[in-house]
Amino acid sequence: MARSHQGTLYLRMEDIDSPRVKPWAAQQAMDDLKWLGLDWDGDVLVQTKRISLYQQALEKLQQRELVYPCTCTRSEVLQAASAPHEDGKEPVYPGTCSHRQVADAKNLQGKPFCWRFRLPHREPDFHDGFHGFVPGKLREQSGDFVIWRMGDTAGQSVPAYQLAVVVDDAAQCINQVVRGDDLIPSTPRQLLLYQALELAAPNFYHVPLVVGEDGRRLAKRHGDTRISTLREQGVSPEKILGLLAWSCGWLTTMEPITASELLSFFDLKTVPRQPFVLGKEQLLSIGYNC
Repeated sequence: MARSHQGTLYLRMEDIDSPRVKPWAAQQAMDDLKWLGLDWDGDVLVQTKRISLYQQALEKLQQRELVYPCTCTRSEVLQAASAPHEDGKEPVYPGTCSHRQVADAKNLQGKPFCWRFRLPHREPDFHDGFHGFVPGKLREQSGDFVIWRMGDTAGQSVPAYQLAVVVDDAAQCINQVVRGDDLIPSTPRQLLLYQALELAAPNFYHVPLVVGEDGRRLAKRHGDTRISTLREQGVSPEKILGLLAWSCGWLTTMEPITASELLSFFDLKTVPRQPFVLGKEQLLSIGYNC
C-alpha cells in the first residue's frame, strides 16, 4: 500500500514485551523481508531504546489525572469479571482501583502495580478503511486499560504496547496503519491516547488474518510455516509472494511474481473479507513439503 502510493514505509521493532523477545528474531525478520524483496525507509526504530520518551508520555497523562495506579493481579481481575472470559482475550477490568488518584502511587512503593487509563464517559467510534464504521465498545471489551507496568523493587518497569505505539506513530509521522483485524479492539484505546497526548491519529485499515485449517490464527500448532523455514526448504520468494497475492485477489492463479511487479496490482477492495486459510494444499503448491 505504501509503495503503490509513493509513500514512506518504516520498520519498527516492538521489543518491549521482554519475556517473549528472542534475541535473533529481529535480524531474522529483516533478513526474511529483504529476501522477499520488501524494503523500508530510514533507520529501524527499536522500542527498548526509547523508554524515556514513553516515560514522558506517562508523566503527561499523570499530570492530567487520566491514569491511576492499580494493584489488581490478572487472577483477581478474572475472578471479579462479571462476564465469562474467552481464551486468548483479556478479561474486562471491573474498576476495582479506579477510586485511586495519581498521588496514591507513593504508598505503593515496593509493590507491583500498573497504571491504567481511565475511560471517559464517551468512547471513540472510528472509521476503518477496510471495515467501515466501527463502534467503540471498550467498556464491554476491556474497561480501563493498562498503559504501564511497574514491577516491585527488583522488577522491570515497562510501557504497554498501547502507549508505546502511539508515541512512536506520532514521532514517525505515521498517517496510515495497515494491520490484522485482531487488533481492532486496540484502536479505540490508541485513539484515546492520541487525544489525551494531543497527537494526530493515523488512518487505520484492519485486514483479515491468515489462519490454519482449524480456523485459528496461524501458529506453531499448524506446523512450521515461518518464512525462514520455507526459505530453508528451497521455496522461492516469488512463489510465496504469488500465493499471498492470490489470497488477496490480485492474481487469478498462484503464479510466481516479484514484489515490484505486484505494485500495479495492489487494490485493497479485492482483499476478501474472510480470513485466508493456509492449508497443506496451498503449501504443496509452492513447493513446501509439509
